Amino acid sequence: MNRLTRRIGDASARRPWVTIAAWLAGLALVLPLAGLAGGSFVDDLVAPGSQSEEAMELLEERFPEASGGGAMAVFAASEGERIERHRPAVEAAVDRIAEAEHVATVTDPFTAGTVSPDGRIGFAQVTFDIPAMDVHPEQIDALADAIEPVRGDGVTAELGGDTVFINAETPTSGAEAAGLLTAVVILVVAFGTIVAALVPIALALVAVAAGLGSIALLAHATDVSTAAPTIGAMIGLGIGIDYALFIVARCRENRAAGQDNRTALSNAMASSGAAVLFAGSTVVVAMTALALTGLGFLTSIGLSTSLIVLFAAATALTLLPALLTLLGDRIHKEGRFRRNRSSGRPEDTAWWRFAHRVAGRPWRHLLAASAVLLVLAAPALRMETGFPDAGDDATTTTHRRAYDLLAEGFGPGFNAPLLIVADLRSPGVAAEGIPELSRRLAAEPGIASVGEPQVSAAGDTVVLPVLPTTAPADVATSDTLERVRDAVPDNVAVSGLTAMTDDLTRQLADTLPLFIGAIILVSFLLLMLVFRSVVIPLKAALMNLLSIGGAYGVVVAVFQWGWLGGLFHLEETLPIASPMPTIFFAVLFGLSMDYEVFLLSRVREEYDATGDTKESVARGMAVTGRVITSAALIMTVVFLSFVANPSPLVKMMGLGLATAIVLDATIVRMVLVPAVMALLGRANWWLPRPLDRRLPRIGTEAADVPVPVSPSVH
Repeated sequence: MNRLTRRIGDASARRPWVTIAAWLAGLALVLPLAGLAGGSFVDDLVAPGSQSEEAMELLEERFPEASGGGAMAVFAASEGERIERHRPAVEAAVDRIAEAEHVATVTDPFTAGTVSPDGRIGFAQVTFDIPAMDVHPEQIDALADAIEPVRGDGVTAELGGDTVFINAETPTSGAEAAGLLTAVVILVVAFGTIVAALVPIALALVAVAAGLGSIALLAHATDVSTAAPTIGAMIGLGIGIDYALFIVARCRENRAAGQDNRTALSNAMASSGAAVLFAGSTVVVAMTALALTGLGFLTSIGLSTSLIVLFAAATALTLLPALLTLLGDRIHKEGRFRRNRSSGRPEDTAWWRFAHRVAGRPWRHLLAASAVLLVLAAPALRMETGFPDAGDDATTTTHRRAYDLLAEGFGPGFNAPLLIVADLRSPGVAAEGIPELSRRLAAEPGIASVGEPQVSAAGDTVVLPVLPTTAPADVATSDTLERVRDAVPDNVAVSGLTAMTDDLTRQLADTLPLFIGAIILVSFLLLMLVFRSVVIPLKAALMNLLSIGGAYGVVVAVFQWGWLGGLFHLEETLPIASPMPTIFFAVLFGLSMDYEVFLLSRVREEYDATGDTKESVARGMAVTGRVITSAALIMTVVFLSFVANPSPLVKMMGLGLATAIVLDATIVRMVLVPAVMALLGRANWWLPRPLDRRLPRIGTEAADVPVPVSPSVH
């Protein structure tokens, strides 16, 4: 691996302008193509093999008009007024909606009787001639334009319903730019020069731009989740900066040790470059493992994030050596502040002293650090998951405001409709038994009402719309769904968005152990190959689980229990979104490995030179302390910037990732790693001889210094 990354770096350094031109040409091709041919983002909320999926497939085959996407245009008069007073304006809006593309039918609230008992709120039911997943944002915008004139008549008008909710685009807050600015400040403090600080930022932006363009093209070929670009950009910004930072820091360290620019860069690519390649590989493995869940929207998030991570690693291994070659000594000049503070001796750093202090009393530090992480992780034992609905979104969105109006006018269960689908070709209930089935369902606890049966043209399929008494994400709604499924005959299935998301939550819970086990196993094997040890990967896995558990616990305490909720501008407590534990684990396990790899690569270098475990850990921490801390600060700032996003789900993701990075870079790296390695001693590097003989050698330790190559630019 060292030779590979050295060769890649040397090739880029020999022809810097060619490398830069190739990247610019690639961006010039991908970004316009993404704008022209890129697809729309949509969430595929189908659990393969579930009852809800089978019901929807049956409807699409036999009763397509009942399987089409649905939306609601909600109209509300002022307090104390009746919507009837604005009937002409509302009916004009209904006429405009009927003219929109792919609208099959739209009801008039006054003739259909869809007006609340107090007469203040009414809605027009909109049915599309295509499935909800195929409705594009442009069609939703057309409906928004159709209802806009009603607001001029003093009426509140909003768009709601499942189709609007699942096709809503994730909003942004603008705080991401502030996160990047803070990252620049951290880099300037770390390097003492603006030139060295701007290089990692520039590379991260290139990687994210190329990655987002590729994700848009991926969306043209397959369904890609609406959350994929946001999550990918979040991870890409942090990782892109970190990867470039580690290589730049190692190059400057080599230069300070007396190596000329070419040799310093070549050696940095052989050591830190190899660590970047391996760290990026672990993140990609973790993210692509999301496909093991069998859920399309999670698979798309994993593939999309992997694309950006690959671009981040590629820019660090190719574009960065080209830029460093062109910048020459300007990348190595330190400001007066850094020159006055650095002595160049690891023994003079606080990191070295602290590592020896921990190694001197390892049991005390190990138990204290473990206790802190376990206390933070404790709330995770009470985690309650549920799939997010429109009621969890920010009140700035039209579908959330429509959700609130419908709940106010017609009850909370109105936003959680169920579809009871009867296949009359199969044994079970027959056509004449449908009325009795309706009466039985209406008598079930938790059911508010059962609508009129809808029969397909062939008379072989019947749909009963059912409204529960509770909201979509309410635990009671899941209980009601189970009771209904137990009560219906074998040829009857329950679907609708609420049933589909409940099936998704159950499948996520069922596949999570397999998913976690697969990631840990693959990461164990990769670390064993790199560090020639079975102890190091086992230690890394256990420590990663502790830091991830701590992040889970903090998220539960803030979002589910409401602790410090005001600090994060949360309007109410929320269950943890059921996809979040899975996404968290994939992202956090991959990111945690980054710092583990960079630290242990240096520890292994020192150990190979001295054979002293305690001293090698102390020196490894000393030479990487400032860089890893800066990288962790940058990653934390980038993730925390997403906490300002209006979407509670994005807030949840940002806080969880930031918490895990802080825990990993402080308690794990500064305390647990030196304590455990001090206790284990030479056993850290134990590898059974049969394995040692058979395993290929792909370590990240520094290779011998080669004869410098002659670049074309000095």
